[in-house]
Amino acid sequence: MPLHRLLKPLLILLLYAWQGGISDAAASAGPAMGRSSTDPSTQQAGSNHLVASNGLGDTNRAGQQRILFILASSKVHGSSSIPASISFGEVVHAWDTFQAAGYAVDFVTPDGGDVPILDPYVGKEVESRLQDERVMRGLRNTATPAQIDPGLYRAVYYVGGSNAMYGVAENRALQDIAMHVYERNGGVVSAVCHGTAGIVNLKLTGGQSLLAGKRITGYPEEHEDRDAAYFKEFPFLIRQTVQARGGLFHAVDGYAPYIEVDGRVMTGQNYASAAPLAAAVVDALRKLPNPQTSPARRD
Repeated sequence: MPLHRLLKPLLILLLYAWQGGISDAAASAGPAMGRSSTDPSTQQAGSNHLVASNGLGDTNRAGQQRILFILASSKVHGSSSIPASISFGEVVHAWDTFQAAGYAVDFVTPDGGDVPILDPYVGKEVESRLQDERVMRGLRNTATPAQIDPGLYRAVYYVGGSNAMYGVAENRALQDIAMHVYERNGGVVSAVCHGTAGIVNLKLTGGQSLLAGKRITGYPEEHEDRDAAYFKEFPFLIRQTVQARGGLFHAVDGYAPYIEVDGRVMTGQNYASAAPLAAAVVDALRKLPNPQTSPARRD
């Protein structure tokens, strides 16, 4: 038999094996192959709206419902040089809860890019998660408001930390995103600890404060160190401002978890409240109608 006829079957087998090896390698790469949200290949053609989670390749399943984490960009308190930070545990505990319930998570900040994470704001129980690329990739590559398509989200979750007092509440683009999710998507607005500062300026389409007549909690000013330099930089106080907007502010002494759920506005008082708050958001979303088949809600 000619040599080329003997070699042909062997070449075919080798080709199949080579193709299978490529497929297996791609499959095993998994989330590590995910791209940052700032990569143009993760955006719609002709649009700068975010369509993929911030580098979290394991959260991009088609049709998966999404929750938007809103964080602050500020690395200092006000005009001082006093370092400020997000609360890492308030990210991780909520992220774990939402992921376990099947939701994808994206991150947005006023400036985009990385967020400050200081050691005092990293609890021992989440310290190892600083090495978790599923979370850290997103925190290093947060989207800007202009990159966010608010129509994609079922809820927003305002993260606390000392820097949450700066640059979020007054950001009109973030306000518009949150109110789109609440009014047009029929979704949930949630905030934890100092994250409640971010929702004090939210208004309904008619001009009324979102907080008016609603039970709200957050980190109250009476729990702050009022003599500390950082406190003197605060642009406003959470309890005082919530009440000025017509909200019914409630808080408890101590550091036990405490949340308030008033319709589709949900808030947590402190760090320990992050997971219970996220669980309440999940429970509410499971009971709400699909926004694609229901008119906008105003409650």
